[in-house]
Amino acid sequence: MDVVTYQTIKVRFQESICYLTFHRPDANNTINDQLIDECLQVMNQCETSSVTVIVLEGLPEVFCFGADFQEIYQEMKSGRKQASSQEPLYDLWLKLQTGPFVTISHVRGKVNAGGLGFVAASDIVIADQTASFSLSELLFGLYPACVLPFLIRRIGYQKAHYMTLMTKPIFVQEAMEWSLVDACDAQSEVLLRKHLLRLRRLNKKAIARYKQFINSLDDRPRRTKSMALTENQDMFSDPQNQMGIIRYVETGQFPWEKSP
Repeated sequence: MDVVTYQTIKVRFQESICYLTFHRPDANNTINDQLIDECLQVMNQCETSSVTVIVLEGLPEVFCFGADFQEIYQEMKSGRKQASSQEPLYDLWLKLQTGPFVTISHVRGKVNAGGLGFVAASDIVIADQTASFSLSELLFGLYPACVLPFLIRRIGYQKAHYMTLMTKPIFVQEAMEWSLVDACDAQSEVLLRKHLLRLRRLNKKAIARYKQFINSLDDRPRRTKSMALTENQDMFSDPQNQMGIIRYVETGQFPWEKSP
């Protein structure tokens, strides 16, 4: 077993399985540029190696809570008006969806906003009974432009539409009914091991051929990439939305709340 530690993730390889754990406990496992870059490094390594299964995991209380508003806040306060492109993150999700390996999100605790992109792009989602899933973007005048192509592909237009509008969490039983979660158990680690016992029998060439075919049947995320990235950048560059984010980071108040 080979163990590698990065700044924002923990990675270990066990035979043909790569375990990639988001590890930003002081930042609620939010997504920053460093995490995206480190995940892409691991994905690129897995593409050209003997890895056939990638397991994504988070902390016991939170899988991934979306964009790091602290990082965005620092960029805005430094005078940067134009938001950075989310193409690296989108490409990371595309690698999860189309790469020559089986991708599994093992979810415990909260998943929010961009964190749902990792889940929706995975081939298989395993959860325990603490798992919850939400899209909070509209609360800040935003919407999940980059997540939606992956989420609609997985659970359908109307359910993704409902999650976006309501902004509230759905819990694991409902997520199962909506096909956002494939398998659930209070002992999700045991459930994961049972899946891996079967998945580790698959060879890389067969996985690559199958995923190329299955993704050609619904290529929505790749087809809509340019539009999603443009919309996302425009939203995060909007001065009113930026002021809402700055206010939330500084005071904890949502955009609709009046100052005391």
